[in-house]
Amino acid sequence: MTTKVTITGTGTPILNPDRAGAGVHVARGSTHLQFDAGRSTVNRLAAAGTSLQELTAVFLTHYHSDHLVGLQDVVLSHWINDIYDVYPSFELFAPNGHTVAFCERMLDIWEADLAVRALHNERDPHPRVELRGFDAPTEPTTIFSNDDATVLSAEVRHEPIENAVGYRVETPDGVIAISGDTQVCDEVAALADGADVVVYEAMRMDEIRKRPKDKQYIIEYNADTRLIGKQMAELEVPTLMLTHLIPAPFTDAEKQAFADEVREGGYEGNIIVCDDLDTVTLDDGSVSTPMNATRKQAKP
Repeated sequence: MTTKVTITGTGTPILNPDRAGAGVHVARGSTHLQFDAGRSTVNRLAAAGTSLQELTAVFLTHYHSDHLVGLQDVVLSHWINDIYDVYPSFELFAPNGHTVAFCERMLDIWEADLAVRALHNERDPHPRVELRGFDAPTEPTTIFSNDDATVLSAEVRHEPIENAVGYRVETPDGVIAISGDTQVCDEVAALADGADVVVYEAMRMDEIRKRPKDKQYIIEYNADTRLIGKQMAELEVPTLMLTHLIPAPFTDAEKQAFADEVREGGYEGNIIVCDDLDTVTLDDGSVSTPMNATRKQAKP
């Protein structure tokens, strides 16, 4: 048995036809865990060969729209699909505060649609999602566990967003850390300590500084590529997957620039500047990448 990590979306709030909204899927055995649900998450899961009936749990990092806008689609599609009678619900983990509040209200605007569909499918017009709110921990804390995976969460630095979190997934095959949106900080280091794979949001700060002053505010709460490289080098992380790419790369040279800046920070491990559906597989501590990811690995 292996653990598979698939990037379901590498995009940002800026619409890009080739990059879905933020999301990471981790699968082992019958356990399927989705982290964030940006735009087109349902489509990317289908393209990756994952049925909604397989979803064990969804985990949210924070309440920015580009990480949540696909969540209603996940819930509604799961309810509409014929699988609902056999797989009536899945768990939804969210940090308390605004993120939980969104989850509690997200189906209100669909009340009329759900009611009329319920007349035909003879189901309760209230899709069942098992919402699990939790206080953002100051250090990695277990919030979910079964035979295939244990998920820990900890608060990260994405101010002024409140209670933004990252995640750490531990399986018998290895450890995956997912940064969420954040500055490079000690909190991410705690999640990533000893990880085999780190999925990190990445921003090329020099490119953002070329923008007008009123467009540079995002520098304050996202992860600098060079600082990512420094932190990952200190932790000796074997494989780094860069996602939530700012600014979005459109050419091989622009993708390479992300990797080059991480290298400038001192990181010498394996870098994947991700496209949607790029995947790595963990097998008893070793990490392998399929051809579509291998061709984009950047070496020193």
